[in-house]
Amino acid sequence: MLLAEIISVGTELLFGEIVDSNAAFLARELGARGVILHRKTVLGDNLGRVSEAITLALSRADLVILGGGLGPTDDDLTRESIADALGETPAEDAELLAWLEGLYAARGREMPGVNRKQTWLIPSAEALPNPVGTAPGWFVRTGGKFVVALPGPPREMQRMWREQVLPRLPLPDHALVSTTVHTQGIGESNVAELLAGLTQSANPSVGTYARKTGVDVRVAASAETEAEARALLAPLLETVRALLSRWTWGEDAQTLAGALGTALSGRSLGVIEAGSAGALCGLLADEAGFLDAAVTQDHARLITLGLTPVTLRDAGLVSEGAALELAAGAREHLGADVGLAVVVGVGGENAGQAYAAISSEKGHKAVGVNWPGDAAQIRERAAVTALALAYRALRAGGELA
Repeated sequence: MLLAEIISVGTELLFGEIVDSNAAFLARELGARGVILHRKTVLGDNLGRVSEAITLALSRADLVILGGGLGPTDDDLTRESIADALGETPAEDAELLAWLEGLYAARGREMPGVNRKQTWLIPSAEALPNPVGTAPGWFVRTGGKFVVALPGPPREMQRMWREQVLPRLPLPDHALVSTTVHTQGIGESNVAELLAGLTQSANPSVGTYARKTGVDVRVAASAETEAEARALLAPLLETVRALLSRWTWGEDAQTLAGALGTALSGRSLGVIEAGSAGALCGLLADEAGFLDAAVTQDHARLITLGLTPVTLRDAGLVSEGAALELAAGAREHLGADVGLAVVVGVGGENAGQAYAAISSEKGHKAVGVNWPGDAAQIRERAAVTALALAYRALRAGGELA
């Protein structure tokens, strides 16, 4: 069993100025290959603290992966930290220097002197080529363990990981497979109740995770071969699917917007948004069937799109009636087969309230919700609610299918 730790290096990561997507990517990659990840650490650009973290990680893990800190500036200290932790001295590598100078020459530029540190190596390190950047990675073998240093830009890191690191690692002989079932319209505690007992299984295992689009349920299994792992996974996965079928909208890489695109079955979709700042359109922009949209809070414009003055006066814009009228208006005025509308209140007495409605030739349906949170959270949740409403109504067996 290979134990791994990830150390993300960068003050901007530590202070939350940049989201650490690299660690999430590496965690998924390790898990898919049967490597046990038992700790992730985020540190600022400080040689002493990073060196200390490497030393500690090597005392309890077989594989230590560092991300970031391979740039040319004084605060890029990952190379120095690894050297310090291992008691080795970095020095310029002639081949790396020639490569980097050639890279700049090909661009018609002279290599700045500050970039010379990117050609450093220590005796136990092997340079990892970077075909899309100027920072080579390091692959270090030390005392039967491994230290890997990867560049911070995700495009560089991911390619180096797949092309250079994976072929060098002694990966476990067993396979890990998993399927993530996506649900919407049911809380995590309710999912846990439905799956009572199943989450206690170790292999195959079941885990629940709250997401912006609902609750995900990950079912995983490991065995010596992929075929054996899938055979172990299958019965439990089918049980989970059956228990959650009422709320399930997709699996693995599928998105809720993509699931709705499939459920449209060739029909066109028109969208009208009021108060949601285009959040729904942003989710649908690249999906099949999305025909047209109107995003406005102007009452006069909304009246031309199907909102009646009577509803606006008596119920207000943030109301079920307004959402239903605008959903019908999306069909009539945008020329779509299916109309979807969302009206959102982000301030005043309607703050946190939202209504979504769908209209098709087979009928209409609306739903109202009320959440705490800031304006961005409310708009995002309203958009997801509208997608979920439309998917449930249009999927096979749905009320408007």
